Amino acid sequence: MKSIKMRLVGSFMLVILISVGILEILLMNFVQQYYYNNTEEILTNQIKISADFYARYFSNASLEDNIMANVDVFWNQTEAQVQILDLSGRVLMDSVGFMPKEPLQTNDVKKALTGEKGRWLGKVEYNSFNTMAVAYPLRSDEQIVGVLRFVTSLREVDRGIRNISRIFVAIGAFVIIVTGCVSVLLANSIVEPIKEVTGIAGIMASGNLKVRSIKQREDEIGKLSDTLNFMADEILKKDRLKDDFISSVSHELRTPLTSIRGWVDTLNTEESLGDKPMLKEGFAIIEKESERLTRMVEELLDFSRFVSGKVSLEKERTEFAFFIEHIKRYMAPRAAREQIAFVVEYDEDLPNVLIDRNRMKQVMINILDNAFKFTPEGGKVLLRANADSKYLILSVIDNGCGISSEDLPKVKEKFYKGKSSKAQNGIGLSICDEIIKMHDGIFKIESELGKGTTVYVKLPL
Repeated sequence: MKSIKMRLVGSFMLVILISVGILEILLMNFVQQYYYNNTEEILTNQIKISADFYARYFSNASLEDNIMANVDVFWNQTEAQVQILDLSGRVLMDSVGFMPKEPLQTNDVKKALTGEKGRWLGKVEYNSFNTMAVAYPLRSDEQIVGVLRFVTSLREVDRGIRNISRIFVAIGAFVIIVTGCVSVLLANSIVEPIKEVTGIAGIMASGNLKVRSIKQREDEIGKLSDTLNFMADEILKKDRLKDDFISSVSHELRTPLTSIRGWVDTLNTEESLGDKPMLKEGFAIIEKESERLTRMVEELLDFSRFVSGKVSLEKERTEFAFFIEHIKRYMAPRAAREQIAFVVEYDEDLPNVLIDRNRMKQVMINILDNAFKFTPEGGKVLLRANADSKYLILSVIDNGCGISSEDLPKVKEKFYKGKSSKAQNGIGLSICDEIIKMHDGIFKIESELGKGTTVYVKLPL
């Protein structure tokens, strides 16, 4: 298996090799074109001087006569091989003595016969090196009478190009070596932080969640380090939550079970069996604590279903004024029993809302239960319902003991129990929060210690 470092270095080197290779090819082509163009320009200047000289001083005689009488004039201007051709392309004179039997039909000759300068690159029979030829028309009285052709070997030019190419190749190799070393360093700068994060993840996987990854840079690896640390914090938080849950539930279950067991032991004696008032009181306490246990188990089951995502809402269009009246009738007896003034206020034109009636009843009973629990005798609990342009707003306002600023942000957390002795298992409000979220609503609690609490439930219209 290839490591990330090897893949990164390989990728860097591939890009470098391709880039240097393309640059080398472009530079070599540029150098070749530069040298060839210079050679062509030199031959062009020389051939134009010879052609102009011919047109000025020798145009009064035929081309063949001028060759016989003034043949040396044509090659005095150049060191290149000189050829003179007639209009058919037949070589009339060659400075090196090469006289092909067939007429020349190269591109430069054809172009010169049209009145323009022509260039040809290739190889000739008598030379194994690349050759360049420049052809130019010879004129007499503005009429083309033949072609003057300068031919030169590119041996020295190609040698110079090869020498420069070797220098370019050496420079390219040096660049590849240097950039290869830089690539290794760059790969290390990426791989080493990944190795460190991987090592920390391994330690966390072995069970040590207190170790932390040190963030080195503000990049993707730094974000990965932050994510790993956040994950460890969340796992620790969930572990603490689990421990708190076990502790809380154990405590909550122990209290009613102790009462039930104590009264069962008390009633299971001969003396108490004949004492009807004591039997009545004992059975009442057992019934009350059994109801408390049942309610606690129901809340735990509800919580489990919400956490596992197995709860689905059965929404239906509900006349909310009727719903509020139902809650009032349900909770009024308890308020009277605990001597708390329970006031219900709502607008007569409350809109109908799409809700799960049973779940929203569970929410309202839970909230009102808390309000009654923390409001002393003679206190007041107000349930108010009104609507704005977006939401139907339910408010539960009490003048009870209130919640401290330290506890207020945490009261909706799962299994969080405040410092009050009346606090139970800490599941109720978290379940309310989940139900309201499933209705796309808003759950908000405002409170001040010693002055009371206001709970808002906003349901979208």
